[in-house]
Amino acid sequence: MYPDSLQELIQVFKYLPGIGEKTAERFAFAILELDIEKTQLFSESIENVKKKIHRCKRCNNLAEEELCTICSSSNRNFKTLCIVEDVKSVFLFEKLGTYHGLYHVLNGLISPLEGINPEDIGISQLLDRLNKEKFEELIFAFRPSIEGETTALYIKQVLNGLNIRITKLASGVPIGADMEYIDALTLERALDDRKEVT
Repeated sequence: MYPDSLQELIQVFKYLPGIGEKTAERFAFAILELDIEKTQLFSESIENVKKKIHRCKRCNNLAEEELCTICSSSNRNFKTLCIVEDVKSVFLFEKLGTYHGLYHVLNGLISPLEGINPEDIGISQLLDRLNKEKFEELIFAFRPSIEGETTALYIKQVLNGLNIRITKLASGVPIGADMEYIDALTLERALDDRKEVT
């Protein structure tokens, strides 16, 4: 139906997550409407990301230099380490602007059912780092799930005996939530983590 080059562009857009046929077609026609300078910029930006972006040698975050901007900053709290499951989590916390410590990015979470073991998510890199750098607190910032709990428990067990404070994100009923739509795990967690009314 479409010329070959346009059909190829539509197919390429469908590689992106959440992009179906209709959205891919809209994107392809939008590209046709752009002037040549903007399409070149588009193409160069994709190429630059693939060529320049790699993992930070210290924390496994995204970086263009050897260290990411967070690890190379002198304005961070070097005593606190927030351990996250992926790089997207780093950017979520950074957008909040309230956390000023360092991060360590794992390559996902432990999931025996899916065949994902501790060695698959980079636990050894984390342990190497903890032996070299002296942190006073580790924050587990994993999604509240069986995999998140398994990963947190595994790391805590491996670090048993180290003089380091280990915390995790609070979880429970979100503000403004309608109680009837809250899942059982969240409700159970909220009940377990209840706090004194002051």
